[in-house]
Amino acid sequence: MTTETKLAGVPFAADLARFGDCPAVSAHGRSLSYRELARQVEDMVRAFGPGRRLIALEAGNTLPALVSYLAALSSGNPLLILPAGDSAAAALVAAYDPDVVVSASDGEAVLDVRRQQTRHDLHPELALLLSTSGSTGSPKLVRLSADGIQANAAAIAEYLQLRPSDTAATTLPLSYCYGMSVVNSHLLAGASLALTDLSVVDPCFWDLVRREHVTSFAAVPYTFDLLDRVGFKDMEVPSLRYITQAGGRLAPDRVRAYAELGRRQGWDLFVMYGQTEATARMAYLPPDQALERPEAIGVPIPGGSFRLEPVPGLDASELVYSGPNVMLGYAEQPADLGLGRVVTELRTGDLARRGPDGLYEIVGRRSRFVKIVGLRVDLGQVERMLADLGVTAAAAGSDDAVVAAVEGDHDVALLAKTLAQGLGLPRAAVDLYPVEAIPRLGNGKPDYPAVAALACGGEADDGGPAGVVDAGSDDVRRIFAEVLEVDEVAGTDSFVSLGGDSLSYVAASVRLERALGYLPGGWHLMPVCELSPSPHVVPAAVAPPGSAGPPGSTGPSGIAGPSGTASGTASGNWVRRARRRLLAPMETGIVLRVVAIIAIVSTHIGFFHWQGTAHVLMAVAGYNFARFQLSGERTERFRRHLRSVARIVVPSVAVIALAFAVTDKYALHNVFLLNSLVGPAGWSDYSRFWFVEVLVHILLGLALLLAVPAVDRAVRRWPWAFGVALVLVDLPLLFGLVESRYPGQGPVLWLFGLGWAAAASRTLWQRSAVTVLAVLAAPASFDNPYRSATILAGCLILLWLPTLRVPRGLHRIMALLASASLYIYVTHWLVYPLFDSVDLFERADKGLAVLASLACGVLYWAGAARAMGAAERWIKRRRSLSRASVEPAAM
Repeated sequence: MTTETKLAGVPFAADLARFGDCPAVSAHGRSLSYRELARQVEDMVRAFGPGRRLIALEAGNTLPALVSYLAALSSGNPLLILPAGDSAAAALVAAYDPDVVVSASDGEAVLDVRRQQTRHDLHPELALLLSTSGSTGSPKLVRLSADGIQANAAAIAEYLQLRPSDTAATTLPLSYCYGMSVVNSHLLAGASLALTDLSVVDPCFWDLVRREHVTSFAAVPYTFDLLDRVGFKDMEVPSLRYITQAGGRLAPDRVRAYAELGRRQGWDLFVMYGQTEATARMAYLPPDQALERPEAIGVPIPGGSFRLEPVPGLDASELVYSGPNVMLGYAEQPADLGLGRVVTELRTGDLARRGPDGLYEIVGRRSRFVKIVGLRVDLGQVERMLADLGVTAAAAGSDDAVVAAVEGDHDVALLAKTLAQGLGLPRAAVDLYPVEAIPRLGNGKPDYPAVAALACGGEADDGGPAGVVDAGSDDVRRIFAEVLEVDEVAGTDSFVSLGGDSLSYVAASVRLERALGYLPGGWHLMPVCELSPSPHVVPAAVAPPGSAGPPGSTGPSGIAGPSGTASGTASGNWVRRARRRLLAPMETGIVLRVVAIIAIVSTHIGFFHWQGTAHVLMAVAGYNFARFQLSGERTERFRRHLRSVARIVVPSVAVIALAFAVTDKYALHNVFLLNSLVGPAGWSDYSRFWFVEVLVHILLGLALLLAVPAVDRAVRRWPWAFGVALVLVDLPLLFGLVESRYPGQGPVLWLFGLGWAAAASRTLWQRSAVTVLAVLAAPASFDNPYRSATILAGCLILLWLPTLRVPRGLHRIMALLASASLYIYVTHWLVYPLFDSVDLFERADKGLAVLASLACGVLYWAGAARAMGAAERWIKRRRSLSRASVEPAAM
């Protein structure tokens, strides 16, 4: 057993208070100074208690996890990092039997103290235990020393020239050594952290960047694919000073393109090279070299050095690194925790060369070679050859064949023949498998074992190779493809980037929750590759808010409440569990759509009277527009806007045209959705479709407005302010300062803007400001106080309650009604008059008319959605054929 005496910890973590009142970290609107952070760290050290023990931490990007991490480093307690919400966490806990397990619940760190004294032999230098890239779930860990952590953080801070005015957004998990290095280097330099687990595709992330004046964020290669999708090149991020890239090779053309973009916009691109075994970083490419040498990894970090060692049998040399940040060695079992340093230099396994300019370049991977029919094949070279052909691929293999996953729609037979000729191999020794997306690990790197498994996986039911991706990602792709009527879904696609809107959101969300077991917050903006089932899922209602990992995930087995008491065992919990089984959260916008459409139909029929819900739907429309229509590149977004408008116009006009043909209650201006502009003023039968008309006018106006580059940039930078501006523009009409053509319904742009501002609200003061606007405006909307109260209540519920608990048994029927709400609205005017002659009691007659109107609308939605999807696919195929016929002629 180790001695009870505390050993010196990592210096930067033990001396946080030296930066005093400088800002250290912000999370969820809360900001801590270095002095306050140091105080919380000291409190956690005291909670750990005396003695040196092995602590395991489920390390999400949360303040409790950060405090626990720093407390372990500062106090000298060896820390085992568990990936948050990952099935590997339970395996690591079982394998290494930590003395204390720390998890997060309700925004607090929860300690499961298993024993007061350690049962492990812990070496005095041991500070940190991390999983290596690709070994998650394996008991093999990297042993890092306190000196190594400090030295690497100092070296990174030096070459990035970090200063107290810098702020980094945590775009990578704390459990990943790259993400951890961002935390370490910034806190060592007195800079600050903006803690978040938001993806770069989420508009909320860019709100955070601007609000916190973020100067940098870290990126892995596929992050740049996501940046392309959200139109990053057109964004204005004035605070940005640099972007770092590591976690795998970024193609030289992408390095050059982003270096040029940074030069134009005033920020630097730092390409970096590292491994977990070197604590994080070993080399960096000076930004001024990125344009001339984008293929290079650069120079060693301060305090480190490289040498090239020839590899027998290869005309290449292995890159060997030396420096104070080299690991102590590996641990494969608890007994290894007592070992000292067994490694003095790091054989990287990468083949490299040094250019005359002193810059190092990786040319291959020593372990990424296979020998086929006597020929040595570099799998990295296979990927580069395919990349030269315009193909994204990941290559694995054995001494029998090269196996490669090829992303996208390509002629794999022709590619395989070309590749075999280029490699000098028999055609039978090259196996290419088409995949929708390269399978990747949680850190964004290719999952080569999954690629290798394609060779023995056979064909999947859908015609693709088995083993391409996990079942969860495959389910997500299928859901998106079916709901959005698209043929291909890539791993970097999101619901929004594929053209998802409020009409398809409900169906997708319900199916996604069934497939995943929970519904992640902001799922509509997450790439498919980040949406997969949690290995420890329970219904979202059961998971405590603020818990680490995806909503609904429990944590690794063995993590319990304070004093080792497992959560959920207290008396009386069975009542709460029973209630949670009966009630489950449903998104507020979906619930409001269901309540509103039932109230609208019932009021028009006279079954009961509840006015104002259509106006609530206008706020919901603004809320959804802000969520679904504001991301992506400008021209792509404009096409998506028009597509969404078409999905409203086509089914609506079809019904209105039928009503015009078979009744005498409508005019041609109804068919063309122009009654509010050229029809008679005031309320009449012509006004029945006012909601569709006004919504289409608003959406078309915004589509045109946002197509203007200057407006687009303003909305991206100040989305909340733009929503508020829409409210303010309409107030003169609302308060009668300007005459309105529509006194029967009044102006409604303010409601759309209010919903927009609600969706864009990120802070308490923003929500409070929107509340004040709603309270001031709603009473002026109608003379009827009950109608105005309905509008106000609906807006405030949408603003303050993201979900509402409803009986589980009603989820599917509510999802159906919400999806079909537009179709119910336009068809019920034709359906319920058919029941005027039914010889039943009046009340039953009206109730039957309500049910029939709902049912007919649902049926119309099912048929129209399928028809429009088929039409969109036909148009897309025609365009593809047209392009294919034009391209050869242009060659």
